[in-house]
Amino acid sequence: MSWKASHRTASCTGSNHARSSETANPAPATGREETLVVPAIAIVIAHAVVLVAHDVAHRDLVVLLNAWQQAFVYSVIVPGPFIALLLLRRYRREGYALLLVAMLGSLLFGLYHHYVAVSPDHVDHLPAGDSQGLFRVTALLMILVESAGVVVAALGLRSTR
Repeated sequence: MSWKASHRTASCTGSNHARSSETANPAPATGREETLVVPAIAIVIAHAVVLVAHDVAHRDLVVLLNAWQQAFVYSVIVPGPFIALLLLRRYRREGYALLLVAMLGSLLFGLYHHYVAVSPDHVDHLPAGDSQGLFRVTALLMILVESAGVVVAALGLRSTR
């Protein structure tokens, strides 16, 4: 039943709450889609925990990000996965798409800045300090978690076709 048809039915009966399940949940979950939600939640939580620890290492070592890097981190890497989880509740395809973009963007950003570009943010060129080990471990953990996020998001996106 289309939204218009269910809306007409609801209007005729005098109740706006009589909408079909189709309009109440625009993206009904399939088996695989539903199965991937739990790993997606776990990955987003793990990502947040690793990000907090990595931020502690950045601050202790005084490895500062420039303005565009800060903008990317605080507009994509930090909020993107959480917004994706919110979307997954009702809009599976959009949620998985955002999770894919956020995790892939995070992964590429981290790979480049921690392992390719020679700078104080590179794991082999860190300033002296007690948090070098934490920085290196969390940089690696982010690659692992974000890679898992890319895979789960891609599978989830594929399952919504």
